[in-house]
Amino acid sequence: MRRKMTHTQIIALGFFLMIMIGTVLLMLPISSKSREWTGVIDALFTATSASCVTGQVVKDTGSYWSTFGHVVIITLIQIGGLGFMTIATLFFLTLRRRMGLRKRAVMVESISYTQVAGIVPFVKRIVCGTLLFEGMGAVLLSIRFIPEFGLGRGIAFSIFHGISAFCNAGFDLMGVKEPYASFVDYSGDWLVSCTLMALIVIGGLGFMVWDDLLEKKWHVRRYALHTKIVLSMSGLLIFGGGVLFFLFERNNLGANLSVGDQILTALFDSVTARTAGFNTTDTAGLSNSSKLLTMMLMLIGGNSGSTAGGIKTTTIAVILVYTVCGLKGHQHATIFGRRLEDDSLKKAIYVLFVNLLLALMGTLVICGIQDLGLVDVLFETFSAIGTVGMTTGITRDLSTLSRVVIIFLMYCGRVGSISFGSALLEKKALPPVTAPTEKITIG
Repeated sequence: MRRKMTHTQIIALGFFLMIMIGTVLLMLPISSKSREWTGVIDALFTATSASCVTGQVVKDTGSYWSTFGHVVIITLIQIGGLGFMTIATLFFLTLRRRMGLRKRAVMVESISYTQVAGIVPFVKRIVCGTLLFEGMGAVLLSIRFIPEFGLGRGIAFSIFHGISAFCNAGFDLMGVKEPYASFVDYSGDWLVSCTLMALIVIGGLGFMVWDDLLEKKWHVRRYALHTKIVLSMSGLLIFGGGVLFFLFERNNLGANLSVGDQILTALFDSVTARTAGFNTTDTAGLSNSSKLLTMMLMLIGGNSGSTAGGIKTTTIAVILVYTVCGLKGHQHATIFGRRLEDDSLKKAIYVLFVNLLLALMGTLVICGIQDLGLVDVLFETFSAIGTVGMTTGITRDLSTLSRVVIIFLMYCGRVGSISFGSALLEKKALPPVTAPTEKITIG
């Protein structure tokens, strides 16, 4: 009897099919400005990067791809950011089709929701909220882009970057000015920088946090523990990272900038490193301390159930809380007056270890294939597994096999390293057999 696919397998397969469709479309001559066929690997790399909302590119988005190619890329970004099951649910609702329990369960798994009940109204709020924030972002960006690029192009650029920023994708069209420059020309532009940062942060908070804030408004004490952890960790990482970037770069990339612009670029570096992928400073020119800080932020990423990648803020929060409580000799780990489940620590360690292992193994393979700087390769692999998209400039210099490694890491980072492993290895539960226990020495 054929076994039904598990929820994680459906999610993994859905992303895979979306990437394959995107690859075929991007290979077509109509997708490139030169009207030439695009190579399979380059098209696959771009489709994976867009579907997994990463932002690493081997072809400059603005100068290489045509309008049709841009539409394909932004569509993949929107579907990948919200999750293909969210789009599928919206499709079912549009056709007034009922969703069975199994479809609802897959939906819960794909957006990291907590329960099957109420999933359909929740999806409606996700879609409405997404369109609202992306629309507001596009309007604000159009204030700058319409005068600069003209009405039609300015509106198109505003919509594209509004979606890309909210979905934490990092794709940009600024290559029309200078290939691979991203938003370096807007490093001192508070309107563009603050709009992009706001979209990145809102998209990275997570759909469950939106729902909690919408329901409980300013009653902070009533917030769910998940919301409290997400908000506190996000604030700590954004402003803490901003302070460190300011200190590390004040005599480097910020040497010729005013104090106000140094603060703005430092905050942008801190926000974008957590899976967005844009940059207003030359990433390759960052000091080693800033590159290391960026890698740490890329690994942590955004929040569960959001458009962002990484191991998530709740994962690192659980590990930190357990570590601190363990050092203090506490029997249980508590935060905000609530005790954490022991299973949460196990899952957090699994997620951290698997992501670190994948990034390091990817680095080992690429360094074995090509003679590239270790720091640059580490930066590239951490960017891929965290679905960030930042690079020191070596992406387009990668060999075919190295690009395949990055493609695999981007896919794992978006689907979820644990989910990806489960999709391949998941089996029916076996009869429980408990092995004998024996103590070992730790530390």
